[in-house]
Amino acid sequence: MSRFVVDASVAVKWFLPEIHDVPARRLLGGGHTLIVPDLLFPEVGNILWKRVRAGDITEPQADTILQTLGGMPLIVHPSWPLVTVALTIGCQAGRTIYDSLYLALAIQESAPMVTADERFFNALQTSPLASSMQWVEDIP
Repeated sequence: MSRFVVDASVAVKWFLPEIHDVPARRLLGGGHTLIVPDLLFPEVGNILWKRVRAGDITEPQADTILQTLGGMPLIVHPSWPLVTVALTIGCQAGRTIYDSLYLALAIQESAPMVTADERFFNALQTSPLASSMQWVEDIP
């Protein structure tokens, strides 16, 4: 069984039709252990809020997605213990603390962080942190 840290760019694709949604959903059916920081929930909520404002989904649909996400068998870690490492990663890599928090969790758990955030993924490909990341399309 594989272990992965998943970020909000992947988790939202479990529910909404978007580019890379099929490989993102493979994480759900492959007997994988999925690890997330508690930041995942407000981040997915914010993505859904944007989609409601754009008229792509309704507020009840967004609420249903959040309730479903909250009931999924995810291993949730508190963000606070990761913030110091995330700050260091963010400062060194020039990335947000939000993105760096997922990477800090991946390093702590020795599990690759899966992302569908192309800018984030590409920005770190020449850094030592690249070995802790995996592109969503590369999930077996």
